[in-house]
Formats: sequence, structure tokens, C-alpha cells
Amino acid sequence: MNLSQTATPPATSDRRVRSFGEIPSPHDVLTEFPLGARRAERVARDRDEIAAILAGRDDRLLVVVGPCSVHDPAAALDYASRLVKIADELGDRLKIVMRVYFEKPRTTIGWKGLINDPGMDGAFDVARGLRIARQLLLDIIDIGLPVGCEFLEPTSPQYIADAVAWGAIGARTTESQVHRQLASGLSMPVGFKNGTDGNIQVAVDGVKAAAAQHVFFGMDDLGRGALVSTEGNEDCHVILRGGTDGPNYDAESVRAAAAKLTAAGLPGKVVIDCSHANSGKDHVRQAEVAADVAQQIRDGLPISGVMLESFLVAGAQAAEARPLTYGQSVTDKCMDWGTTAMVLRELASRG
Repeated sequence: MNLSQTATPPATSDRRVRSFGEIPSPHDVLTEFPLGARRAERVARDRDEIAAILAGRDDRLLVVVGPCSVHDPAAALDYASRLVKIADELGDRLKIVMRVYFEKPRTTIGWKGLINDPGMDGAFDVARGLRIARQLLLDIIDIGLPVGCEFLEPTSPQYIADAVAWGAIGARTTESQVHRQLASGLSMPVGFKNGTDGNIQVAVDGVKAAAAQHVFFGMDDLGRGALVSTEGNEDCHVILRGGTDGPNYDAESVRAAAAKLTAAGLPGKVVIDCSHANSGKDHVRQAEVAADVAQQIRDGLPISGVMLESFLVAGAQAAEARPLTYGQSVTDKCMDWGTTAMVLRELASRG
């Protein structure tokens, strides 16, 4: 008898998957927390204004500012209520977008952000995280601010992207074909960061690839697998964030990046991330970097925007800390509110 003909065949699928859990479809979440006509008009207007700044049609400076990551919606709303006042005050010179990041790429392991683990307890209640994130975006829009998000999971934009005025592709994913395809179908301007090693060309390539049409695997609003066909996103740009070899916000680096963009047939202007490797992840250094960038803008260098990591309280705390300090980052170190207001006024006075 041939035992191989009667034995149960070995499992070959999902051998390392512990379980599958249900999450609501994008349609369900968007129905539960609708954007509405008034907010939609605001988002569309903000996107148009940001695109005009990036293209050089609007001489204001784009400023994306806020916590490294959002872990406490109440503190984020507190921050937004302060930021909107200075955004209104400086609105003729700065287009201020609140950084509202829900997904955190990790170099190894760590807390993955509010959508993935809203309780910061390892429960990974993603359904709750999606609802909290969407409600927070709507609340911030109601306060009067446009919001900016990094897109990490290729399906998460279906739940929140209609409320987002500006998007980012991070340094770890800027070379990813999946994320370039994703950006080609997003409805807002999107920034591509240079690679973690400081490579600017990969970000330039990302911008060029995202401007093209793509066809790829995705998900529709009902949560079904779908073939996605995109028109391409012409409102993408490069973000200089430094790399393992050091910062790249200096004038020489800015000119070099602009030249690469021009050679690729793209607008020759960049956004400077004043944190991450450009400040050595030192929140105190961010203000110094921003001051240098402001001077470069006065000198006529092709800079269309800056990014700042900022929260209510300076520095950072461990995500595992209990109790958590209200208004302090649980990921990268951030400037406090007082320093942020000072930096924003310095950037507004660049002309």
C-alpha cells in the first residue's frame, strides 16, 4: 500500500498566520463618519492651495507641523486649537497643515501607531483605531485646519484619504513600487522623502513614477479585492530629511536636489524636513535648522515648504510609560508649543 496516497497532505498555506480578524469596510466607516459637503469643500480648497504652492503659483510657504505621531486624540485637539490661531494670523505668508500621523513605520519593532494599536496595549483593535482616526480628522477640519498624513498600509487610505489635504510617503517606503502606485491614485499632493541613507534620486524617481498611470491590486470601498487603475498624480514633490551620512538641508544639497528634479522634467523645488536626520532627531536643533532654511528662502533658494515635529510638551517619552505625560510624543522628540510658535513666526518673516 502506498501511504502517500492516503495520508493527509501537509498544509502549505498560512502556516505562520495565527488568525484572521474582521475589520469594517471603508464604506461602513465612511458612512458612520461622513465627511459632508462643507468639509469636502474645505479639503478640496486646501489641496488646491497646497498644489499651487508646490508648483510656484502661490508664494506662500507650506508648513506641515504637528506631533511625530498621534497617540492621544484629546491632546491632538488641544494642539490643533492652538495651531489654528497662529495659522489664521500668518495665513497670508504660511499655509499651515497639521501633521496628524496615525501609522508609524518602525526600523525594527515598536508601537505602530493609533490605527494599529489605539489602546497602546498590544490589543491591536484596528476597527476602533480606524474610527478614532477618522473622527479626529473630521474634528481637526472643523477646528479650521487642513491635515497631513503619512500613508504606510496600502489599504488604509480608503478609510481616511478623503479628509486629508496633503500626504507623505516615508523614507523607508519611498522606493516601494506599491507606495508609488498608491500615490499615483491619491487625490492630494504627496511628498516623497529621500531614502534613509540620504539618497535623493529615489525620491525623484518616486515623484516621477507617481505622476504616471498605473494598474495594480487594491481594495474597493466595500473591502473587496479590486484591480485599481489610476490617472497619475502630478502634485507630488521631494522632501529632504537627511540620511545616515548627515543632514541635507544646506544650500548645496537643496540646489543639487532641485537640479535632479529639473533634469527629470519636474518642478525644481523641495520641501525641507527640519527633524529626523536633518536635526539628528534633536528637537532643540529643529529650530536652528528652520532658521537656516528661512535664511535660504530669503536668499532665493527653491524651497516650497518645511516640516516640523512639534507637540505641547518638549521631548519624548516611552510608549510604555505609565502614566503618560499629557501632550508629549511617544515616538520622536518634538519641539514644545512655545518654541513652535516662535519658529512659525520666524518662517513667516522670511521675506
